[in-house]
Amino acid sequence: MPVACPKTTAHAACWSVMAKGLQGFLWTVLLLFCAVPQQGAQAVPTEVGGPGLGQPGDPALLAGGRVKRGWVWNQFFVVEEYTGTEPLYVGKIHSDSDEGDGSIKYTISGEGAGTIFLIDELTGDIHATERLDREQKTFYTLRAQARDRQTDRLLEPESEFIIKVQDINDSEPRFLEGPYIGSVAELSPVGTSVMQVMASDADDPTYGSSARVVYSVLEGEQHFTVDRQTGVIRTAVADLDRETQDRYEVVIRATDMAGQLGGLSGSTTVTIVVTDVNDNPPRFPQKMYQFSVVETAPVGTAIGRVKAEDSDVGENTDMTYQMKDEEGVEMFKVTTDSNTQEAVITVQKPLDYESKKVHTVVVEALNKFVDPRFVDLGTFRDQTIVRVSVLDVDEPPEFRPPSDLMEVQEDAHVGSVVGVVTALDPDTANHPVRYAIDRSTDVERIFDIDANTGAIVTGKVLDRETAGWHNITVLAMEADNHSQVSRASLRIRILDVNDNPPELATPYEAAVCEDAKPGQLVQTISVVDRDEPQSGHRFYFTLAPEATHSHHFSLLDVKDNTAAVHTQRVGFNRQEQDVYLLPILVVDSGPPALSSTGTLTIRVCGCDSSGAIQSCNSTAYVMSATLSPGALIALLVCILILIVLVLLILTLKRHHKSHLTSEDDEDMRDNVIKYNDEGGGEQDTEAYDMSALRSLYDFSEIKGGDGGGGPGEGGLSGNLASELHALPQWVQNPDLDFSVFRDYICKKVEQADEDISVPPYDSFQTYAFEGSDSPIPSLSSINTWSSGSEQDFSYLGGWGPRFRQLAALYMGRKGEEEGEES
Repeated sequence: MPVACPKTTAHAACWSVMAKGLQGFLWTVLLLFCAVPQQGAQAVPTEVGGPGLGQPGDPALLAGGRVKRGWVWNQFFVVEEYTGTEPLYVGKIHSDSDEGDGSIKYTISGEGAGTIFLIDELTGDIHATERLDREQKTFYTLRAQARDRQTDRLLEPESEFIIKVQDINDSEPRFLEGPYIGSVAELSPVGTSVMQVMASDADDPTYGSSARVVYSVLEGEQHFTVDRQTGVIRTAVADLDRETQDRYEVVIRATDMAGQLGGLSGSTTVTIVVTDVNDNPPRFPQKMYQFSVVETAPVGTAIGRVKAEDSDVGENTDMTYQMKDEEGVEMFKVTTDSNTQEAVITVQKPLDYESKKVHTVVVEALNKFVDPRFVDLGTFRDQTIVRVSVLDVDEPPEFRPPSDLMEVQEDAHVGSVVGVVTALDPDTANHPVRYAIDRSTDVERIFDIDANTGAIVTGKVLDRETAGWHNITVLAMEADNHSQVSRASLRIRILDVNDNPPELATPYEAAVCEDAKPGQLVQTISVVDRDEPQSGHRFYFTLAPEATHSHHFSLLDVKDNTAAVHTQRVGFNRQEQDVYLLPILVVDSGPPALSSTGTLTIRVCGCDSSGAIQSCNSTAYVMSATLSPGALIALLVCILILIVLVLLILTLKRHHKSHLTSEDDEDMRDNVIKYNDEGGGEQDTEAYDMSALRSLYDFSEIKGGDGGGGPGEGGLSGNLASELHALPQWVQNPDLDFSVFRDYICKKVEQADEDISVPPYDSFQTYAFEGSDSPIPSLSSINTWSSGSEQDFSYLGGWGPRFRQLAALYMGRKGEEEGEES
């Protein structure tokens, strides 16, 4: 209920706003409340002011010498989830200036004002018109005003108050982190923590017990428990066995109100997986296994597989297998297939049906990883018996003993026995054996074999020096079944006999100086022998009998299978004898001792003072001159320079030849001689030899014309020289025929076309138009070639001395024409 009190130090006076029906009682309580200082959350500091005044101390607040009293109220509370049909009464605001005459109007503003919360303007009663939910909004902040109804003047300063939504237990606990999956190892002790679950309650944890949650087990309490306060799930028994049940579904319930009657609850299902531990030993399903294998099975052949079962999973089922008896370890081998955990039994030693038909072995399986916590449960291993029956098959003969080396002398006669091979049929029937040689290993048929006895004999003459070893393959097969064949590789070594005499290592040739002194070394002799005696070679040297009386050279046996030839006289003369042939006899140590004679050729040569050979009579000894790298480089440079000079000369010659050819071509085309010297006119006869120009044309070939000249002329041929000389002094002749020139030019063109040696440099130019609008009239005599010309050439006299002759020529001719006309 709101209470208004003046804000004074002594709190002497107090005004209250009373709820309906409680006026007498509330007056007493409010007086006691106002008589003490306001404390706690329920008291709000007072605001001093008067109607229509906004700030304390305003003169309008004072009337009759007293302070205008204001208002104050506590928080309002409203219960959430109200389900009544009438608006829910929240509280009442009242001003001490309200005399009950309806002159004051109360209004509110802020959160929910006018929608959720409504106020009676006359009484100040506040009602909630909607259903509130504390989980969505816990409080609302509003502001209250008191105004004069007539003037709408603010009578009290605007004050803020709070309407708090009071919680009720309307939300059940919820498990928000589900679904829950936990695990625990089998055989875990009682109380082993599995996991923790937590439920959340949306109610107000500070108000009552609505949000206090406790946990309990609805299903699975036989095996698991849950802590009432923390929600930790623990094992309730110690004999959880994964092999019996590997998964449990436990239902956990969370209840609010601390589990009291009327509290709300929620539940969740927790899946608990029991994990495996190695608590089960391997066990063979059978105590005996039987397998069979043929006796010819090669080493490494798999006979069979056995597997011990283990109820555990994962690495707890990993096993190893081993043989437990000596016979099994010797004859068989057991390995573990890592993918299937099976024991694979394989042959480790060749089997023989005739020796033993059945083998009995013991195979043991044991866990690879043993948990020491469960060793008291028993030994984690198991054994089984495996019987292996060996099956008889028709086997090929076997060579006994398996010797693969034989020896024979190289001088053995054809048909000599080298050795004997033996093979037996290992089967009980013991069939007879026949022998043969694989001819792909003895293509030349050097050896043969007796098919019945296996005796190997020589088929050809042997020669150790040609082939010292022979590798052949001997076949042994059953007489009545040639498909049963055995093969044996046989090496035959050819033993050496002394059947090759020693020979000089090379055809020795030596040289000796003419001025050689006695005892000078000429040549060191060595020999070769194709034989290989076991004790090694030992050769003896001496001069052949025909050379024992030689006084020129001597032979010394050095005793190391070499001999030295020395000079025995003072000086030699090439003029007397330039070549000496010295026969040398070489004997080996046998047996039997063999010998051969070799010849040493010694040439007499001329030498310089240092003993270097210069020349020999029959053979030119070219001494290798050692050139330094610098000399070689200089020699190469000289050769390159010579090559460059030759190329340069050839290039210049070719260029000069082409230049001459081009000049000849130009001479053939130079039919017009050009020069820039103006000369002195026709009076200057020394400037140029006009005969050179005239000689270029052969006028003797010009045909005579019938239209050649005027009266008194005998034709063009008779007066050609005078006409050419007087060409500048042209005389008009309308009967002049130019066909002569045309015929001449055509004939020259025809000659040039028929001559294949003449280059195609012909050109013909026609000057048919001289020009127009020239300030100087034309000087050509061709234009004057018309009867009755009226041209005046007197202006030529004003052109200077150089044209004086020309002016006299034309002026004179004009005078003659005028005389004739007269």
